Amino acid sequence: MYDRIKCTILAVIIGFLLFSISFAYAGSNQISLKSSREIARVTPGNKSVAPVENATIPAMPSLFPGTLPIQPNEPVSSSITPSPVTAENTPSVVETVTSITSSAEQTVTPAISSPERTETTSESTPGTEEPSVSSPLPASTAVATPGTAETKPKEEATGEKKIDTRWFKTERTNMLVAIVLLSGFIVYFIFSAQRGTELFVRRIAGLSALDDAVGRATEMGKAVLYIPGIMDMDDIQTLAGLSILSYVAQKTAEYDTPIMVPTSRSLVMSTAQEVVKESYMRAGRPDAFRPDNIRYLTDDQFGFVAGVDGIMVRDEPAANFYMGCFYAESLILAETGHSTGAIQMAGTAMPSQLPFFVAACDYTLMGEELYAASAYLSRDPQQLGSLKGRICVRLLSYSVYYWDVYLKLQVLHLLFISLILNNGGLSII
Repeated sequence: MYDRIKCTILAVIIGFLLFSISFAYAGSNQISLKSSREIARVTPGNKSVAPVENATIPAMPSLFPGTLPIQPNEPVSSSITPSPVTAENTPSVVETVTSITSSAEQTVTPAISSPERTETTSESTPGTEEPSVSSPLPASTAVATPGTAETKPKEEATGEKKIDTRWFKTERTNMLVAIVLLSGFIVYFIFSAQRGTELFVRRIAGLSALDDAVGRATEMGKAVLYIPGIMDMDDIQTLAGLSILSYVAQKTAEYDTPIMVPTSRSLVMSTAQEVVKESYMRAGRPDAFRPDNIRYLTDDQFGFVAGVDGIMVRDEPAANFYMGCFYAESLILAETGHSTGAIQMAGTAMPSQLPFFVAACDYTLMGEELYAASAYLSRDPQQLGSLKGRICVRLLSYSVYYWDVYLKLQVLHLLFISLILNNGGLSII
């Protein structure tokens, strides 16, 4: 089971690298797809052309001979009086609809062909008194393309748009450099550790006290209580907690000390059973393994806390370990364990719960110390190489950042001095 956890961590790292590379290509594909859709919308002859926003509204033709047509947005003058309505001078409905349709077709023209002003004059029919209607379009007749402030006349006339066909976006070169550096450092340190090179990792007080805590429980003849958080196996903190459980279970098997692992998820219970069983087999004590000590309580948050508090009060374990993801139950568990007189060690990456563990526990692993615990305890080459590679990339990124800040401060300092000299002293201060 320990090898499965290592393979899972390695697969997560490889997946992150592949995702970063694929994310760099995603931008160019999205631009190409967006450009194709915009071309389909503005191609001449396409029926699904986007509506023209600034088209000219046609003038309403007169329904009665001898009257002027009604112009758009212009109130009708009260001085114009229609002619008497008779059967001879009243047009039919068909003629009226035909006149309106022809006037609209002649007046409304899409502004895709040209951004300039255009004029459309309706032809006067013999026998009618309708004057010619001149309807100039406004100057801004171009259809705005999404994402641009104004549209170029050439693109409007041809309906073409430049498509980005690059297979790699040069704007993301910094991401490529970071990925290459991270991969290179990790691979180098993994091979160095496999060749036998001793990789230095600073001493972590909480992890150094693990053997003392298990030894204290053995001397007192009491059990060890280990809680791998309250989240499921999809949480990275749970995986880190189970990695530490492997080391603690091996020590309890060597010292012949019982270990109890209450869980709040059924899948975590099954995984913890396999981890503890493998640890007992590595220690050469498979007969001492008790699967009933790794039990499932409940998925409910405070119901689980109540069950664990009952175990602490009844069995009074000599050492309590809280390694994983915790929320509001952290202080309840830590206070109960402190009241029983047990030595307590906690580790979590939840910033909101760290103050409670620091106040109520003897040792606390903060943030990435929880993730580094597995490599620190097992001394596995793959985990040590991954840890050292991340540390080197982080130091390099910090160095580049602070060097950039330093250069900017120097430039500002020189500008300030030049302003003082040009203004003849400190009069500007």
